[in-house]
Amino acid sequence: MRYLKKSELDLASRYLFLSMAITVIRQDRKHFEQGKFKIKEPYMEMLGRMELEARKERRELKYRMERLKLQVVESGRNDSFTSFLFLAHGYEEKRNYFNPAIRKKVELILFELMKRSQQPSREMETPQKVAMSSGDGPQE
Repeated sequence: MRYLKKSELDLASRYLFLSMAITVIRQDRKHFEQGKFKIKEPYMEMLGRMELEARKERRELKYRMERLKLQVVESGRNDSFTSFLFLAHGYEEKRNYFNPAIRKKVELILFELMKRSQQPSREMETPQKVAMSSGDGPQE
């Protein structure tokens, strides 16, 4: 029987797979640091931005989950499947995920984070740059 609402399941699943993506990013950063790459800095910077974006989103998801008293924990794993326990409203709901499907979901999140990390951020721009780009800055 299903106890979780679709929105709760979506929220907890996003949190779960985003956490896995952060783990992958951290492992990849270690590989780049230790690898024999000629120029590491662009890759390291991109992975750093991706991790920052992911951690920011995960923090927001965690806050929403805490407000809903929603938790997700791994409950088992074998060669083909990984089981997770979703806890909400005093109920437990067990879900099994096919490991290649988990990999695909994490891969999609990594692509999404890669795109988001490459977009210019308004908060990273200085007030002067924002003023100039909007036409309100000093005239030359």
